[in-house]
Amino acid sequence: MRGRILEILRAGGAEPVSGEELSKRLEVSRTAVWKHIQALKAEGYDIESVPKKGYVLKAAPDRLKPAEIITHLKTKWLGHSIHYVESVDSTNNLAKRLAEEGCDNGLVVVSEEQKGGKGRLSRGWFSPFACGNWFSVVLKPPFLPQEASKCTLLAAVAVVKAVNKYKGVNAAIKWPNDILLNGKKLVGILTEMSAEFGKINYIVIGIGINVNVPHSIVPDDIKDCAVSVADAAAEPVERVQILADVLDNLEELYESVLQNGFAPVLAEWRKYSCTLGQQVKVIAPDETYCGLAVDIDEDGLLVVKKEDGTTEKVIAGDVSIRPAAGTGKYA
Repeated sequence: MRGRILEILRAGGAEPVSGEELSKRLEVSRTAVWKHIQALKAEGYDIESVPKKGYVLKAAPDRLKPAEIITHLKTKWLGHSIHYVESVDSTNNLAKRLAEEGCDNGLVVVSEEQKGGKGRLSRGWFSPFACGNWFSVVLKPPFLPQEASKCTLLAAVAVVKAVNKYKGVNAAIKWPNDILLNGKKLVGILTEMSAEFGKINYIVIGIGINVNVPHSIVPDDIKDCAVSVADAAAEPVERVQILADVLDNLEELYESVLQNGFAPVLAEWRKYSCTLGQQVKVIAPDETYCGLAVDIDEDGLLVVKKEDGTTEKVIAGDVSIRPAAGTGKYA
């Protein structure tokens, strides 16, 4: 309801929209309209009440409020249920708790900041307040557990397509779960799963996008290898629009997988990859070797041609991938 009110007020521009018109279009009482307007004001929306004329939306808060997200969404089902918090340890942790409680398929958990954001191999993820998109999506797919890891690749494609809409941004995917911009880390993706007896209970895809993180607040240990969309974009960027675009892309790709399997998604992933065709250093628990990243297989595993001519398939959870030359700080 509040999303529809915002949509109508935005369409009205500087012209007031009367409570009577809102009541008729939304098929609710004027009292209900007034209560929703007050709630939106409490959330930080600057809505002016013009005597005898109606309401004008003057400004929206720079917050990823559910009403704001829904206004920008074009999805059929994904993100229609949103759990918003201003601060959390990790959106993935919260999403898993909600999934255990039986939340809707397609629930999105969004936070303005994460105090304990996490990445692959137990690494942390810097998630400052109102500077990025820190969110998790809960999916309950019908496919088998062994397919779950490919959801990371699916999410990477969804994010790259969303951020690359901005002029000056040409991000690429580094296998398995990072998105780089100008060689620096822009996005991290962490997929977690609950499954039993060949059945997935739920998948949680956690995504962290540096949208407009000021360089001055970035910790020293990652200052040289982190980047934001706003650092490269030749036009203003909006957190809520990027989030909505990612969710739109996720739904489209996920529904494609349900109809056609993962092959089309993997083909798109290859187009955006900055790993394939590059010399890489594979750091595994039992060995370290260099080789050429030649492809990903049908399971999303990285195929590396070693210096001795043999090939190895690399499982994401077991290794770290770095450039064969250079520091590899962003790996």
